[in-house]
Amino acid sequence: MGGILRMTQILELDPVLDMNAAAPLKSALLERRGQPIEIDASKVQRLGGLCLQVLLAARRSWAEDGQPLHVKPRSEAFTDALRLFGTDAQFSEANL
Repeated sequence: MGGILRMTQILELDPVLDMNAAAPLKSALLERRGQPIEIDASKVQRLGGLCLQVLLAARRSWAEDGQPLHVKPRSEAFTDALRLFGTDAQFSEANL
């Protein structure tokens, strides 16, 4: 077995993803770049635009790297925010 086994990284999102959470979220994602990642959004109560931009950029980066990025489980508030921002399609499992 000459291949390298890569474990899926799990990143648990904070309940409040406002402008103060954007930089730490970006850093946490960059630490995991190049590896499969599962983002746990089950505790998210509020998703702001800046954190959404960070998540959209991460989705694109992981796709360019050929690595899977999944956002699950998701809170109802997180799912509602994606829909209100018009970005729910970008985070559907069919598009990841």
